Amino acid sequence: MAAQVKTDKKLAKSENPEKPKPQEEPIRGWVADWAYNILILLFGTTLLIQAFVVPSSSMEGTILIGDHLFVDKLAYGPAGSFSKMILPFVEPKRGDIIVFRYPMDIRFNYVKRVMGIPGDHLKIVNRQMFINGKPVAEPFTQHIRNVPDAYLDNFPSQPGFPIYPPAVEMLEKNVVNGELVVPAGMYFAMGDNRDNSADSRFWGFVPRENIVGKPLFIFWSFDAPTDQWTDMSISHIFDVAINFFGKTRWSRTFMFVRAVPVGY
Repeated sequence: MAAQVKTDKKLAKSENPEKPKPQEEPIRGWVADWAYNILILLFGTTLLIQAFVVPSSSMEGTILIGDHLFVDKLAYGPAGSFSKMILPFVEPKRGDIIVFRYPMDIRFNYVKRVMGIPGDHLKIVNRQMFINGKPVAEPFTQHIRNVPDAYLDNFPSQPGFPIYPPAVEMLEKNVVNGELVVPAGMYFAMGDNRDNSADSRFWGFVPRENIVGKPLFIFWSFDAPTDQWTDMSISHIFDVAINFFGKTRWSRTFMFVRAVPVGY
């Protein structure tokens, strides 16, 4: 199942304790404080940092179902923006974990790991990833099947099941000498849980302009199944209220989500 990252309720807030004010200006001071807090909520958590919840297991081993992430939306900056000349933006690198708008439906946000950057030549042979002709270590991956899949674990190849048209086009136009060549402005993204991840193997490349940012850290992790995070029903709210302390994964609170360099 795809690692669908749904936008979570923005939880950041700012406290600005008031100093004693003249008695004749209580309303002005109250309005100023609330205006400041609203600006932080609207600007800070939307344009700079945003909260997301992960409802599926495609990044399992690194990110779990129910992890709530703060995502840095300024890490990469807008593609091709003039502001890159004055702000410390960087381009996504191999091994970075990214949040991006799902190419098949940009209303949804996904989280995956970048495995191929523009110009890279990729192939997978019996679950071993090769980048530009060299085998690379992937200590973050896990496989839940005992037998490799003919397509998923030997890529690029002919899939034995339907894939989305962009992935079909990717295989038709971007495979050279048995290797997938990542074109300019595109990225190849995969889930760490390789046997249970709908990723670029299924729906093609991630356009640079779709990349939202990179996760900073987990601010809350609650042990609940996928259907609860996708539906957000009354039963889910009740579950959180009753089992907040028992089902919160306290050991994951404030855990940083770090990139792992891949290749060279």
